[in-house]
Amino acid sequence: MGSDSGVYTEESGFERVDDVSSSDVSASADHLVIMVHGILGSTDDWKFAANQFAKALKDKVIVHCSERNMNKLTLDGVDVMGERLAEEVVDLISKRPGLKKISFIAHSVGGLVARYTIGMLYRTVEKSQVNLADGAHGVNAKGTICGLKAMNFITVATPHLGSRGNKQVPFLFGLTVVEKVASLIIHLIFRRTGRHLFLTDNDAQKPPLLQRMVEDCELQFMSALEAFERRVAYSNVGHDHIVGWRTSSIRRNSELPKWDKSVNEKYPHIVYEEYTKGSTAESCSHDTIEENNNDMLEEKLVVGLTRLSWERVDVSFHSSKQRFAAHSTIQVKDTFMHSEVMNCSSEFLTRSEYTS
Repeated sequence: MGSDSGVYTEESGFERVDDVSSSDVSASADHLVIMVHGILGSTDDWKFAANQFAKALKDKVIVHCSERNMNKLTLDGVDVMGERLAEEVVDLISKRPGLKKISFIAHSVGGLVARYTIGMLYRTVEKSQVNLADGAHGVNAKGTICGLKAMNFITVATPHLGSRGNKQVPFLFGLTVVEKVASLIIHLIFRRTGRHLFLTDNDAQKPPLLQRMVEDCELQFMSALEAFERRVAYSNVGHDHIVGWRTSSIRRNSELPKWDKSVNEKYPHIVYEEYTKGSTAESCSHDTIEENNNDMLEEKLVVGLTRLSWERVDVSFHSSKQRFAAHSTIQVKDTFMHSEVMNCSSEFLTRSEYTS
């Protein structure tokens, strides 16, 4: 395990997980930020952004780049990865008893993994535990994540609606025949994770995992997501050949907004922003869905996830030399990308009252 993985501190760079309780970590830092990479990724994917974030908010946050699902381990399935990440988070918290808050920032499939993990770590709270002598940092009445106040759940180009719907994987050119063939063979390339993404898994004759993850019928997936103060979905409006705009922004086709130019002077690649309140629709049904009726299944995912409020930030790199690698560019993996597109990662980490 390299020295550049794990927890970042201003004084000594990235610390090993075993050293999270080290004296090098600021004693005042009480906010654990978990950064989760995508498929076939590693801790290196978030290293640059974590570095910038920790420098900007030193003494406030402990930034940890997840390291238990790297490379080929990302092919084992969203649920298996979620279980590993949950164990990792529990270990980190046990080594840092002064922690009070937790946030997740996840790229691509990592967003689905993080959603599974918080379902495992969700804890309900008694009324007597809410707003104790902990001031503004008292626990949320909606629950905690492993005993910590849930602050921000941020996903970056995450396929929340899966990848098998029309144009959900742009490099398949929106051709129905090609998309159907892809759904049949994806497991040969991306194994169990591929089945989860294309909604073709039927473990123990259950509905697809992503459908189950918009319900509280097994783990408390939606209650855990609701516990966070903020839920933010960053999406590429184009040039992302891996994850389509609709699935990453949790919208129907008819809800995709028109955009023309930047709406943020400081971060010119942001072309649209919106806040939507949660709907009142509720469902905990395992109704059978026809195998080829992708629209019906996608609608179930949209309805389930939009029961909660979301901030949506739509990004375009159409004027950047890195536009054709938008799926990676939005994550800002290195100094070159940073200089080319400004630090989009810094934007989604620091533009709001992130540590409130």
